[in-house]
Formats: sequence, structure tokens, C-alpha cells
Amino acid sequence: MSEIVYPPVILTAMTLFRALDLKLHIEGADHVPRQGGAVLVSNHISYLDFIFAGMGARRSRRLVRFLAKKEVFDHRISGPLMRGMHHIPVDRAAGAGSYAASLRALKAGEVVGVFAEGTISRSFTVKEIKNGAIRMAAATGVPMIPVGLWGTQRLWTKGRPRNLLQRHVPITILVGEPIHPKRGDDMAARTGELSARLTELLDRAQRTYPEIPAGVWWQPRHLGGSAPTPEEAAAMDEAEAAKSGD
Repeated sequence: MSEIVYPPVILTAMTLFRALDLKLHIEGADHVPRQGGAVLVSNHISYLDFIFAGMGARRSRRLVRFLAKKEVFDHRISGPLMRGMHHIPVDRAAGAGSYAASLRALKAGEVVGVFAEGTISRSFTVKEIKNGAIRMAAATGVPMIPVGLWGTQRLWTKGRPRNLLQRHVPITILVGEPIHPKRGDDMAARTGELSARLTELLDRAQRTYPEIPAGVWWQPRHLGGSAPTPEEAAAMDEAEAAKSGD
């Protein structure tokens, strides 16, 4: 597969991160296999999560093909970049196509990135997750790698203004041990396992974060922040969906 776009995009991002002095902390990167297919599953708190989750695979020299909504591919600027990096468009009206494309990529030995919550979590906790990533891994016999991200929401998240040039922001990327779903597994049990693993990684990232101020908008309510509770966030998501007609 030709990689004309992806490496320069990574180089540009890393140059910007150094200029902004972002404090990147990555643990567990060796859990990403150096060859063969794998499903990378991350929590979702920022529009930039695909960049930082993908960084968890850099030590293994892997390029992650993320599933992203079709609208991102339709944009005149982001579209050519997303296609050039061979990410996978998701059309909510025809989800079978993206699922089939993901299976082909996994069988070809690619690492496919999935945000199992589907949308950004406004509460900065793990929302109810979907089982697509588990089904992909089970169908192709590849490992599923959970990833916990924290700090990315401070740069750009749902309902908040972008602050992409903010300096010295700590970013935590925790890569967990692989999970190995198999055909015939209890899907509800596997979904619960993945949710628990993502929650554990996120909680550890939050509690070991270098900055834990009280009352800030980017901190979850249960840790003293002013972010919406999961119940409040769910109500906000429902209101947004109703307004857009989804």
C-alpha cells in the first residue's frame, strides 16, 4: 500500500507537538504487534484522538487505519488527507460497507482503529460501547488492543472552542494488554470486558495525570471537575440528535 501522505502528516504533527511542548506520556506501546492485523480500540474525548491513539502504535512502526464518519471524507481539506492515509469511511446509513472494508484491512495485516463509543464522551467517562470492534477481531482472529487517552480534550472537544495552540499540555496514552475475542464468544460478556478495560485505563490516566485541578471543565465530575455527569451528557447527546434529525 502506497504511503505518500501518512508519514508526512505524522512528521508535521510531531513537529507541531514539539513546538507546543506537549508533554506526551506513552505506556504499553509494546502491546501493539509489529506485524499482522490488530484492532486498536480507544476511548473518545477529543476530535484529535485518532492522532494520539495512533501514536501508541509508532514504536511498533505501525500506521493505524481509523474508522471515521463519512462527512470527514467529504470535506474539501480533510477528505484528501483521510483518503491518502487510507482511513475507512463510515456511512451510518450503510454500515455494512465500512465493516467489510475493515475486515479486508485486518486480513491484509493492517491495524484498524475504532472508537467503540461511537461519539465523543462529554462526561469524559467511558460511554456505552458498541461491539463492532469485538466482532471484527473475532471474525479475523486478530488481537484487540485497548487504549486509554487523557488530556486530548483540552485541545479540542465537543461543545468547547478549539485551543489547538495551547502549550505545555500533558497528554497521556496508555496502551493495554491485548484481548483475544474468538468466534462463538459471549458477545455481551466480551463487550463488558472491553468496557471495563477501557474504563480502567482511562481512570488510571486521569488519576496519574500531572495536573488535577478542582472545578475545571475538562475534569470529570466524579474527580472534582465540572464536566457533565454521564446522565447529563446522555441527555445533551439526545437533544443534539433530535435537533439534527438523526
